[in-house]
Amino acid sequence: MQAKTNRRFKTLPRRILRNWQLYVLLIPALLFLYLFCYEPMYGITLAFKQYKPRLGIMASPYVGMANFEKFFQSYFFGELLRNTILLSVQSLVIGFPIPVILALFLNQLSSQRYKSTIQTIIYAPHFISVVVLVGMLNIFLSPYSGFVNKLLNLLGIDTINFIGRADMFRGVYVWSGIWQSSGFAMIVYLANLSSVDPSLHEAAGIDGANKLQRIVHIDFPTILPTVIIMLILSLGGIMNVGFEKVYLLQNDMNLETSEILATYVYKRGLLAGDMGFSTAVNLFNTVINSSLLLIFNGISRRVGQASLF
Repeated sequence: MQAKTNRRFKTLPRRILRNWQLYVLLIPALLFLYLFCYEPMYGITLAFKQYKPRLGIMASPYVGMANFEKFFQSYFFGELLRNTILLSVQSLVIGFPIPVILALFLNQLSSQRYKSTIQTIIYAPHFISVVVLVGMLNIFLSPYSGFVNKLLNLLGIDTINFIGRADMFRGVYVWSGIWQSSGFAMIVYLANLSSVDPSLHEAAGIDGANKLQRIVHIDFPTILPTVIIMLILSLGGIMNVGFEKVYLLQNDMNLETSEILATYVYKRGLLAGDMGFSTAVNLFNTVINSSLLLIFNGISRRVGQASLF
């Protein structure tokens, strides 16, 4: 085994020289990765310091775990954690199966024209920016001039302040996110379904299988590895709720359910200037995400399904 490893390292320089053009092409990507992903990681030390701008990161006084203790013992720790987890879990539970279902049933359409039209309609919201989406929500859901409330009034239902009610915030966030992002995920699954051998469907049809049976026994097993990979990535980022959209939808009336870790880090770090404390909160968030990713990836690998590594 050792001899085999030594031979591999001896032949490595030869392979690099033989394919030096490919390695030259890698240099910009490696530089980008180093400068923007690895070099800034020294800033993590802020979580263990009382940052003073005039002293810089390295010269600021070391406070150990004081920032973490301050966060864990604060009265808003439970509320922030609960809001972040509930918002993310609801988005995952409701939003994750929808693109899979859309892809499976859209793949069964025999008319390519209808299929392309529906696919374009569902995929189009993906190109709407978060700022524009929030602006649309504010207009559509306005309690005074929004067409949603106008429609509710015609049905005899009282006006609802969707954006201003704390109990409505999660529903507005989740369902608008599904409308915007389902098309992109659906495209991923449709691309995977294009690899299904048509003869399998023909054989199943001859044996008397209906469309639902063909979906369950042919199409779904084909996309299952991709579904698992996407699920692992989603579970690994369960604490990463989209900051921009939450912050733009946030107001004093819905703050009870809309204040999450990401918005709190922004307010304490950039607005209040407490960089050490906000870095500690964000590092806690990152550690939780990384741990979940490793746990769910390990579970998937142990049960014999697809995994990231």
